[in-house]
Amino acid sequence: MSRIVISHEYASSPDQAWYGHLVRRLPGHDVRVPQLPDPEAPQPEPWFKAVTAEVTDPADTVLVGHSLGGVTLLRVLEQHDGEPYAGVVLVASMAHEVGYDQLAAFFEGGFDWDRIRRAAKAFRVLVAIDDPVLTPDPLVHVRLFAEHLGAKALVTPDGVHFSRLQDRRELDEAVALVTDLLP
Repeated sequence: MSRIVISHEYASSPDQAWYGHLVRRLPGHDVRVPQLPDPEAPQPEPWFKAVTAEVTDPADTVLVGHSLGGVTLLRVLEQHDGEPYAGVVLVASMAHEVGYDQLAAFFEGGFDWDRIRRAAKAFRVLVAIDDPVLTPDPLVHVRLFAEHLGAKALVTPDGVHFSRLQDRRELDEAVALVTDLLP
């Protein structure tokens, strides 16, 4: 039984968006969706600690990050020493700052892409071409993840930000990407 740890989006909670869908669609696996602290005014360190507290064996763990939750995972991977994670799925995640002042601390200093890449065996990215958050263009973020992390990407023609704001309750594409990475 593998563990899947989902890091949710900004201003969200474990019972919103498509997170429960992953839990239901991955029976036989230990799927965890921790409540990240103060989701309306997030800070990197508490989010980092909440995610890492859910990990027992990185080699048997797939990390899934949605939006800012994906940025949190990049920071987790940046600090990781030891055996690599089984895999990482980034859903509507940012590869660089996108203009939200309240989230700027998550992007300070840029990313150590080489260190992040060594911390996981494989990366998958899911992005909608009509995502208004991933400025200036969602494909710029996809290219950066592919270039720096060797990520394989799935780009959908629509889906906006796969967010609770669109009442997105299912995300079969994310299930497929996670399943692809399970040890």
